[in-house]
Amino acid sequence: MKRSEYVIVGGGMVAGYAAKELVERGLKPGELTILSAESSVPYERPPLSKGFLAGKDTEESIRINPPDFYPQHAIDIRLRCQVRALDCANKVLHLQSGEELGFEKLILATGARPKMLDIPGSNLAGILYLRSIEDSKRIQLQAASAEKAAVIGGGFIGMEVAAVLAQKGIAVTMVLHDDRIWKQFFTPAMSSFFEGYYSSRGVSFARQATLAELRGSGAVKSVVLKSGDNLPCDFVVAGIGVRPVTEVFANSGIDVSDGVVVDEYLQSNQPGIYAAGDLASYQDTLFNKRRRVEHWDNAVSQGQHCARAFLGDRAPFVHVPYFFSDVFDLSYEFWGDPSGADKIVERGDMTSSSFSVWWLLQERVVAAFTMNRPEEERDAAPRWIQSKQRVKAEQLKGAGPVTSAEQS
Repeated sequence: MKRSEYVIVGGGMVAGYAAKELVERGLKPGELTILSAESSVPYERPPLSKGFLAGKDTEESIRINPPDFYPQHAIDIRLRCQVRALDCANKVLHLQSGEELGFEKLILATGARPKMLDIPGSNLAGILYLRSIEDSKRIQLQAASAEKAAVIGGGFIGMEVAAVLAQKGIAVTMVLHDDRIWKQFFTPAMSSFFEGYYSSRGVSFARQATLAELRGSGAVKSVVLKSGDNLPCDFVVAGIGVRPVTEVFANSGIDVSDGVVVDEYLQSNQPGIYAAGDLASYQDTLFNKRRRVEHWDNAVSQGQHCARAFLGDRAPFVHVPYFFSDVFDLSYEFWGDPSGADKIVERGDMTSSSFSVWWLLQERVVAAFTMNRPEEERDAAPRWIQSKQRVKAEQLKGAGPVTSAEQS
């Protein structure tokens, strides 16, 4: 049986950035094996709903490391490779091919898969989801000849896909379960701004909508709502959330609960086995709560952290949750966790494309959103959240620089 010092199960961003970190820290030839179910070497996922989907980024440009990076550093990367089972006690992975692979240290990074629609007609052709580069290519192909599309879901994936499709001249209807876009995250004023921005660019909204069925002969031709409304479309993109891929770890002894449960060091309940990225349910020491994050920055940072842990750097994972999004000609960023906030402060003109929103809990900044704001606000957001900075809401509301709101 072959053995590898380090193994990563999953070929996404965690693997790409962990490999890069290990190489920069002196990885020896033959020490690392990556087992990937993908058909391509690790690539960035954010462009799949942005630049790559729009045709601005190429497959080459979104790779984390060039393909020859792996053989150059004697990294054994196995594509289209499925793991069947994990034996923690003996530190052995059983592959679908029948091969067994031993390891000393392991990162579990199988990521997540999209939740699927489960209504009549959900097996029709033309109903698409977005997770992989192949998914993005399928949406591109459908968009090339489409006039109308329905996007199910009003979160960041739905918003990004709708924006790209609208810019391709497709009449897009966004189907929202709630009464406004991204209600779980946006304030009413934020939702109002984005809905107006999208509407002015040809996107329609079906709000407080419940899907009844998808209709078509072989391929989807319309989305039918329980209200009776019938939304014609040439294809559907559903962005209704994801589920962590944990099946392979069932009965392995790994603690699984909404992902693989890890501590503040990203280590599981099994020695030498870590989890990172969308899969990892980790103990967030900043907010003193358990969380699982499905964003690019988290996968990058946790992959790098696990690589350092492999090499003996035992430190807790301390990280301000972060994500960014590009829609139409807008770019925005978000830091922190707004849940539990007792006050929300808005800065700038909420009817314009330049504003920021700050969530406070007992006068401490716990989350911030910025769009086209001064650099000082972008700098302050993660710093204030990590330092648990106290600020006065009244001062933060003022027109002066955010630094003037800082309290000693």
